[in-house]
Amino acid sequence: MKQVYLLTGRPGTGKTSLIKQAVAKMAGKASGFYTEEIRSQGVRQGFRLVTLNGRSTILAHIDIHSQYRVSKYGVDIDGLDRVGVPALHEAAQQCDLVVIDEIGKMELFSANFRETVLQIIDSGKRVLGTIMLSPNPWADAIKRHPQVNLITVTRDNHHQILSKLLDWLRTTESSEL
Repeated sequence: MKQVYLLTGRPGTGKTSLIKQAVAKMAGKASGFYTEEIRSQGVRQGFRLVTLNGRSTILAHIDIHSQYRVSKYGVDIDGLDRVGVPALHEAAQQCDLVVIDEIGKMELFSANFRETVLQIIDSGKRVLGTIMLSPNPWADAIKRHPQVNLITVTRDNHHQILSKLLDWLRTTESSEL
């Protein structure tokens, strides 16, 4: 059975929500991080990285001046390397499941992040994450990795995917007992 489930799909299809729901219902211990929008008066201003153990940092924002940019957002690679990457290492060492939300354009600017993701996938650890839909040579190689089960999320298949994820988590949890 594959140890890595990566969700992909268009923005707004509920990939992060699926991860949060699956993690909330699993019996084992999970850690890692997810990303969320930063909004002001209904307008997206950027993105925050939040670890499952409660740390957070701004990943990208319209007010960040950086050589790393995605659209109108400057990306804070140092914040990702200081908060997100250590959260992944800790999860890989101490938890049953590593959560990586997401493997996307902003995160891929960090060589530390890319190296950590590869190490975790190659380690055989269980991973639940999201990965960008758009073509990208590095992300596309991850999608083709033999341990990766890539699932495309749409607004119509959300419930079926949650059920599939919960079955996978139960199966892998019971096989580890």
